[in-house]
Amino acid sequence: MEAFLTALSGFSDPYLLGVVVLGTLGGVLVGAMPGLSSTMATALLLPFTLTMEPVAAIALLSALYCAGTFGGSITAILVNAPGAPPAAATAFDGYPLAQKGFAGKALGLAAVSSVIGGIFSVIVLIVAAPLLSRVAYNFGPPEYFALAVFGLSMLATISGESALKNLIGGAIGVLIATVGMDFTTGVERFTFGNWALSEGIHFIPVMIGLFAGAEFIKQSGKLDQKRFRVPLDAVMLPTYQDIKTCLSTIARSCGIGSFIGLLPAEGGTVAAMMGYNEAKRFAKDKSQFGKGDLRGIAGPEAANNAATGAAMVPTLALGIPGSATTAIILGALLVHGLRPGPHLFTEQPTLLYSIFLAMLIANFAFAAFGFIGAKVFARITLIPIEYLWPAVFILACVGSYALEQAMLDIWVMIIAGVLGFIMQRFGFSAAPIIMGLILGKLVEGTLKQSLIIFDHSWFGFLERPIVLIFLSLTLLSMSLPLISEMRARRRSAPES
Repeated sequence: MEAFLTALSGFSDPYLLGVVVLGTLGGVLVGAMPGLSSTMATALLLPFTLTMEPVAAIALLSALYCAGTFGGSITAILVNAPGAPPAAATAFDGYPLAQKGFAGKALGLAAVSSVIGGIFSVIVLIVAAPLLSRVAYNFGPPEYFALAVFGLSMLATISGESALKNLIGGAIGVLIATVGMDFTTGVERFTFGNWALSEGIHFIPVMIGLFAGAEFIKQSGKLDQKRFRVPLDAVMLPTYQDIKTCLSTIARSCGIGSFIGLLPAEGGTVAAMMGYNEAKRFAKDKSQFGKGDLRGIAGPEAANNAATGAAMVPTLALGIPGSATTAIILGALLVHGLRPGPHLFTEQPTLLYSIFLAMLIANFAFAAFGFIGAKVFARITLIPIEYLWPAVFILACVGSYALEQAMLDIWVMIIAGVLGFIMQRFGFSAAPIIMGLILGKLVEGTLKQSLIIFDHSWFGFLERPIVLIFLSLTLLSMSLPLISEMRARRRSAPES
């Protein structure tokens, strides 16, 4: 209770409260801009938080994360251009409603559903994270190794169309994580005689390059794209009848989003799609879905926002990212000298409560911004590409350089951007690479520590029940998506 009161008193400081509000505003703006996502913005902003206090830095990134998830629904509804991947499902029914002249009602319902889902996720975070951290006290290097391997296996379903491509992307991330000096043997790997690589490749310039750099190259090919003005009346609060119609859908999606968020490597995109599918499956009349059904907005918006707080649970309690954005927040914790895991709950309880309160404030703040400024936010889609993306590239360069003041990091960012663009063209996603990069170091470190504990005997892993559980889940999570994909290919293949 003392830590909670200390965190609460901290938000009486106009500076900390202003940081959260600005983070929320920035998240809505970024989320509303097609091509810019909260993941990209968090990666760009992370280096600029190095001079901030840890509480303010993590609160800023957490608020941006929550608000960016909602912001994507604005342009998804108004111009059928989701500002963020989780908002793609919202566009299925949101845009048809806007075409019918009910854009205000659609945005209002999206805001209300997002707030309910977001608050529910914060409650899940407050309750589940301490419980999970207590379980984690029984974890040693073998258990963390098995958990990290399980997290890598979940990459099969994190994003993209192919489970195999996601696993390949994760393997590339793990390979990048091996660059540098081996901390147990002192042997340099993949440095090619360059002493600057002896400490390894930092994940921040890689993240910036994969998200911002790749998108910069992609957007440079759209200079001839025309922009259209967005007609919009005032945003309206949904009526009692609207809420009554969507209440069961919102409640169901809150549970779905929280469950998906708790799984390592899952995120809002998967939750939103499942929320939409379940809303349609439970509806008695399915004929209106895709034509402007309010439940088609409430379902994905409640689900993807419910996944935000839940995704922070494994991030804070276990040090295993729950999504691509929480992977960056995990990186921020590490950069600021904080150790995610059970010790965080005993050593930094004030920080944790500050994160909880920042996410709670952000959920109410983005609702206010959504109602007041949705019409203004929609206008940012009119910013010419030739001005917007060069500015993003400059920020990417500055952010990459700011970490170590090394030109090598800028080159790493540029190379990662080119790599990310090429991989996108071939159907690969950037998120698995980032997850593999972060989890790869954990896998390698805990594996070597475990082998030292077991006197280099692999049979020691078989004597740990928790390890066996996670390894079994790993085999299951890797096999099911691949089996489903093979079956889908067989069904789509023409009969010979």
